[in-house]
Amino acid sequence: MPITRPNADQVVELAASLGMTMTDAEAGDYLALMQANFDAYDVVDALPDFVPPVAYPRTPGYRPVGEENRYGAWYYKSEVKGAPEGKLAGKTVVLKDNVSLAGVPMMNGAATLEGFVPICDATIVTRMLDAGATILGKAVCEHFCLSGGSHTSDPGPVHNPHKLGYSAGGSSSGSGALVAAGEADMAIGGDQGGSIRIPASYCGIYGMKGTHGLVPYTGVMPIESTIDHTGPMTATVADNALLLEVLAGPDGLDPRQYAPQVSSYTEALGKGAEGLRIGILKEGFEIPGMQGSVADKVRAGAARFAAMGATVEEVSIPEHRLAAAVWNPIGLEGLTMQMMFGNGMGFNWKGFYDVGLMDAHSAWRERADELSKTLKLSMLVGQWGISHYRGRYYGKAQNLSRRMKIAYEQAFASYDLLLCPTLPCVATKLPEKDASLEEIVARAFEMVASTSPMDVTGHPSMSIPCGLVEGLPVGLMLTGRDWSEATIYQAASAFEADGDWKTF
Repeated sequence: MPITRPNADQVVELAASLGMTMTDAEAGDYLALMQANFDAYDVVDALPDFVPPVAYPRTPGYRPVGEENRYGAWYYKSEVKGAPEGKLAGKTVVLKDNVSLAGVPMMNGAATLEGFVPICDATIVTRMLDAGATILGKAVCEHFCLSGGSHTSDPGPVHNPHKLGYSAGGSSSGSGALVAAGEADMAIGGDQGGSIRIPASYCGIYGMKGTHGLVPYTGVMPIESTIDHTGPMTATVADNALLLEVLAGPDGLDPRQYAPQVSSYTEALGKGAEGLRIGILKEGFEIPGMQGSVADKVRAGAARFAAMGATVEEVSIPEHRLAAAVWNPIGLEGLTMQMMFGNGMGFNWKGFYDVGLMDAHSAWRERADELSKTLKLSMLVGQWGISHYRGRYYGKAQNLSRRMKIAYEQAFASYDLLLCPTLPCVATKLPEKDASLEEIVARAFEMVASTSPMDVTGHPSMSIPCGLVEGLPVGLMLTGRDWSEATIYQAASAFEADGDWKTF
């Protein structure tokens, strides 16, 4: 139907919102000239949208309850069987609930988006189904992905399978818990500040954040394009490498992808660690809140690599501490503009826009009081930077991110990989329902200084389990130069083969 046209009074209001002063007569003149533009909008409105086709039958599914959802990790169950043959034949996958699965509800952890149903599949969904995977449904994720803890989702908290009442990590909380519990072979996570690696560390699984742009983000709800990553979370290194082989590569629809270099990652498995040059990142052990028991486990893990024939020595990258600070203007101002004011999609890039998501997500403005405390905090900081400082700190942080990247690249001239704790702590207790604002925020963000630097620089980074502290997993993080995922898998595979990580 034709789009709504403003009247002259509304043109005056529009002008005022843009800082313009306009008389009624001027508004009438402008209104007459605006009509031809609105006629073009009518043409666009009448055309069918151009969206990727959907294959493979599925049903809307259902929300499991009780023992079927023991850890609070399932949002929706809906089995979608892929091709009868392929690399992922026989493998089961669960999707983080910011990944579009056509016909199945998606709320991205937020009540303000509940009821939204995507009309097409994310690129990575199509690739997995074409490769023979069976998708089991959607995993709970944190409220618009704004928490490293697992306590902010509107469906409810997600529990760690290793210890009920403890965090599974976030924001890919349900993905981590379901893989760790053995309810799915593989999961898709997302990572803007650590949201693949944090739950992987807390839950004792393998989580890979590939190089920025390696895996197409098309059909995954964005937060901030320059730090958006999506990727595999699995119970084994082999499954992780296999899944990344299926996911990686350009799709022609994602502006984050600029000539990604894809490898046969499974060919790196079983090569051992001998000859690898690994730098123990000094600053990675100096993150606020670092638990001595965690640091000890990771240093013992480094010693295992040395015993396997790797060259292992300490390296200092002072910029590592700065990169976590640089993340803040990018992440907070960026999410405020793109995810919130831009209704998830934002502007000024070519590719696939989910206009249904834009319509549905725009409702947050009428329900802003329902946004999570962590998102409110992030938006308040982001909006202050935008409104009072014109976005200059976002711009400066983006400039500085190149300096941060250069600092790591200089280290990679001498080392194949950098090693440090994924997180400064093991899983913490889930906050109670009546927890204070301070506790809710602390449990959400206390760990992101460890993981966010690699989102700023875009380097590939993986969490691998390397022991237990009081029954809870410790994560060891391996980071490499751009497109060196195969090297990370080589090291992770050797570490996995060295024994049962739970005994380390």
